[in-house]
Amino acid sequence: MSQEQQTDPYLWLEEVTGDRALDFARAHNDVVVERFATSDRFSALEHRILDLLDTDARIPYPARRGAWLYNFWRDAEHSKGLWRRTTFAEYATTDPDWEVLIDLDALAAADEENWVWGGAAVLRPDQSLALISLSRGGADAKVVREFDMATKQFRDEADGGFFLPEAKSQLRWIDADTVYVGTDFGPDSLTDSGYPRIAKRWKRGTPLEEAVTIFEGEAGDVSVSAGYDRTPGYERHFVSRATDFFNEIVYLLADDGSLIHLDAPTDASVSWYKNWLLLRLKTPWEVGGRTYPAGALITMDLNEFLDGARDFEIIFTPDEHTALHGYGWTEHHLLLITLEDVQTKLYVLTPGQAWTREPLADTPAMSTTNVMNLDPLEGGDEFMLTTSGFTTPATLLSGAVGKSATLLKQEPGFFDAEGIETEQFFATSDDGTQVPYFVIRHRDHRDRPIPAVMSGYGGFEISRTPAYSGASGMGWLERGGAWVMTNIRGGGEYGPQWHTQAQKANRHRVYEDFSSIAKDLVARGITTASQLGAVGGSNGGLLMGVMLTRYPELFGAIVCQVPLLDMRRYHLLLAGASWVAEYGDPDKPEEWEYISRYSPYQNTRAEAAYPPILLTTSTRDDRVHPGHARKMAALLEEQGHTVWYHENIEGGHGGAADNKQMAFQATLIYEFFTQMLIEKRTTA
Repeated sequence: MSQEQQTDPYLWLEEVTGDRALDFARAHNDVVVERFATSDRFSALEHRILDLLDTDARIPYPARRGAWLYNFWRDAEHSKGLWRRTTFAEYATTDPDWEVLIDLDALAAADEENWVWGGAAVLRPDQSLALISLSRGGADAKVVREFDMATKQFRDEADGGFFLPEAKSQLRWIDADTVYVGTDFGPDSLTDSGYPRIAKRWKRGTPLEEAVTIFEGEAGDVSVSAGYDRTPGYERHFVSRATDFFNEIVYLLADDGSLIHLDAPTDASVSWYKNWLLLRLKTPWEVGGRTYPAGALITMDLNEFLDGARDFEIIFTPDEHTALHGYGWTEHHLLLITLEDVQTKLYVLTPGQAWTREPLADTPAMSTTNVMNLDPLEGGDEFMLTTSGFTTPATLLSGAVGKSATLLKQEPGFFDAEGIETEQFFATSDDGTQVPYFVIRHRDHRDRPIPAVMSGYGGFEISRTPAYSGASGMGWLERGGAWVMTNIRGGGEYGPQWHTQAQKANRHRVYEDFSSIAKDLVARGITTASQLGAVGGSNGGLLMGVMLTRYPELFGAIVCQVPLLDMRRYHLLLAGASWVAEYGDPDKPEEWEYISRYSPYQNTRAEAAYPPILLTTSTRDDRVHPGHARKMAALLEEQGHTVWYHENIEGGHGGAADNKQMAFQATLIYEFFTQMLIEKRTTA
């Protein structure tokens, strides 16, 4: 028996569906519902948020596949959802006529399963078949079934249809009768993280056991996958091996089955289109007598690269304020999304002997504009733009390179934003780094401190940018509070180095950044410590746990969602092993030494004065184990701290399986902060 098993009295709460653990969850849920979810105020807000999630006034964001626009849609009549499609011409009308392909509510009822949509892979170019992923209750593990688009029926396994039982699988089309598959093939076929270790080629009509292995990774890898690029005239098969969360080795697969290694830095993002190879660098790369900087996007001819050439052209160079946020191809152009102090700018690049660069479209300040629905296979140079800000509802535009974009759809406002404004500030972190954050509040409240809630994430190079949230507007801004979005290190707002400088032993910078913003909010007179709340989920839930145990004096209340908290055991639970590259390996003494300094579960103290905390998780979350939140709640209770705990018995890592559950979860958070920060009702 290990030392932690001897000293941890709450290991039984790691039994995901154990009767005792579920009794613990249900008992705590009853307390939370009684305290927060029985008032008329709660009911009124919950109904408003549910109406927002169900309303037809929302933009039905499409996924473009040639002439078809696909959409998955939930509303009041279809709580589990509809998978449907329409043409572009029909979509542009005020009331599109959708062809319903799958009614998930009807399917769930017929199968007597709590199906949650997991996505669809449509066979190109004829789009006659699709691979449909469904999960039970919202888990990452999914069942994959083949769907016939003409008959609108699933193809039975007995009739030669592709089918995979529940697992964390990958299934990708090669042609109508062949797929690449990675799944649970039996013992030793998964990585330590629970993802596919082996990629195989599977022919229709043959048993899965007869699929031909094309590549095997190691047990310590995160995952292995294979795919097929069907760009006409440039068809390529490829294999990738993710050795950890941030490093991947990519191969082209030759006709004879041999592998051609793309000898690029393993931490670079590798992609190609036709004969253009693109590398987005995460760290500086010295090659061919030159050094290319971290965050740069570089390119050259793929065939020349395979022949040994290394004379790249730099087509994006980051600077102190600007980072590359995303990119994608039209048929003839490369579109770039950049962040300049966390605000988007768009550019169009045209390849040639020397690449040219021009602005693509205007982007409003204090908002985020994203490019979507690029389809170089069949879509020419067309694209869509979606824009929203904290108080500006989303708009969707259609455009093409060289032409002005036109309005397609626009959402109405879902809360009273009159007088509510967005400001950007910078806080000075402990090491002197300037860290940006946005404050959304009513202009009439600038003369005094008001209740405020700050949100944060800070990990995995995930950038947080301005976006409209009707729920936070209804639940917090309308109640006179301020909402704060932080852009702390660990994210990617200033490029890969904004992330890498906060990994592993430097993780403390994430927490120093967030706490520095909390102090800055008070110093500017925006709020006070007793009026300041904080909220975060997943890796952001770990952030909340550290705020509770290391900086309790800075906050009046904390909400910690689907969190990692026991960092001594995180790598042993579900997908935790895949995050060792982010946090470190607690089994290595030198790495546990720095992890142990902040791991919330190991740093909880009975004698400390903690702000009240609401912990939430989901039984069906098979990414971050619910045991983290369960054990923390039990420990805090034992030590006499003010803690509430709510566990959705389904819902996956997102915490909710349908709109009704999402509305409840959101309302619970705003009601908690209202009672803790506005009304100061803190007794458990």
